[in-house]
Amino acid sequence: MHELSIAVALLEQVEAVVAREKASRAACVRIAVGALSGVEVGALKEVFPLVAEGTVASGAELRVELVVARVRCHACGKESQADRFFMACAACGSGDVELSAGRELNIVSVDVISDER
Repeated sequence: MHELSIAVALLEQVEAVVAREKASRAACVRIAVGALSGVEVGALKEVFPLVAEGTVASGAELRVELVVARVRCHACGKESQADRFFMACAACGSGDVELSAGRELNIVSVDVISDER
C-alpha cells in the first residue's frame, strides 16, 4: 500500500504550509488525484487521518477531486477524455495522442486555522 507513503508526504507538505502561514493547524486539505495516477483514493482517505493524528493536521478533512484522463491529439489538435485502457482521439480516432491530464497528484489548497484573535 503506497498510500501510506503518499499520506506521509502529504502531511509533510501540509505541515510546511501551516508553518509558513504561522497558523496553528490545518482544517481542510484539498488534493487533485488523476484517474491514471495509481492512487487508491479510498485507502488514502482511510490512512491520512491515522498519519495526521497528533499533528497540525489532526482532524483535518481530506477532500479529493478526481481528475479524468484527457489526451491531446497530434493529428487534429483537439483534446478529449481518454478511455482508461485505449487512448485515442475522440474527435478523429487517431492514436497519435499525448496524455494531458490524469496522472496528477497535487495539493490544490490547505485551509489553515490561526488561534490569533
